[in-house]
Amino acid sequence: MRRWMILGLLASFLAWPPALSARTVLAAVPISRMDLPWWRQRHEAKLQEIAQAKPELIFLGDSITEDWEQSGPPEWRDFAPAWRRFYGDRHAVNLGFQGDTTASLLWRIRNGEVAGIAPKAAVVLIGANNLGKVHWSAEDTVAGIDAIIDELHQRLPKTKILLLAVLPSDRSAWASETTTQINQMLAARYKGDKSVSYLDLTAMFMRQGALNRDLFLDPKRTPPGAPLHPTAQGQALMSTAMEPILTNMLGDRPHS
Repeated sequence: MRRWMILGLLASFLAWPPALSARTVLAAVPISRMDLPWWRQRHEAKLQEIAQAKPELIFLGDSITEDWEQSGPPEWRDFAPAWRRFYGDRHAVNLGFQGDTTASLLWRIRNGEVAGIAPKAAVVLIGANNLGKVHWSAEDTVAGIDAIIDELHQRLPKTKILLLAVLPSDRSAWASETTTQINQMLAARYKGDKSVSYLDLTAMFMRQGALNRDLFLDPKRTPPGAPLHPTAQGQALMSTAMEPILTNMLGDRPHS
């Protein structure tokens, strides 16, 4: 009897502590950026905006979503006309923050940016910055997106979610391949999910098998950058593609 007790204690000792062997997936952990003055100010301003607006439609994301607030000239960065055309009468609020990863969007959701509201629909576009400086894997990025969707379900149980695939870019071979992996995993994960509509717009940004650089504003900047952010025309095309889903979610008339 004593021999089995000793063997049991030894086995427990060798297995301890199980928590230390589990890897923390940072992409799915809320991470604040409140140390950045502009980020803190934008977060505080958005808390005031949603309290006053009582939105029916919200957009959650990074700089690609935040770009909707830009106005031109030049024409390629004039997002205002398309925003007004598609969302001006839909009580929409833009919750896009430049540089945000899935972790920081998760923090914002948990810290007031969806509190006290009950929008009919939410558009989620996030994950591009997971492939930037932090260099998170496809698996970790999908875990972060899953955490965001789960959090939205908990906090906005009546809100319908339109989840967009990570848009293609031309930053590196690794980023392009990881983007493809993320989108394949998301397609499998949310296929047939009645609570989430998944939409992959990758093909819209391709031309003859290669990235259509004309639809990205980064190469047009001085100095030019790698294609990552759609132009105003590119995002207008995105809105056209999203429109049938959003019309159904919002229960209103088609916009074009």
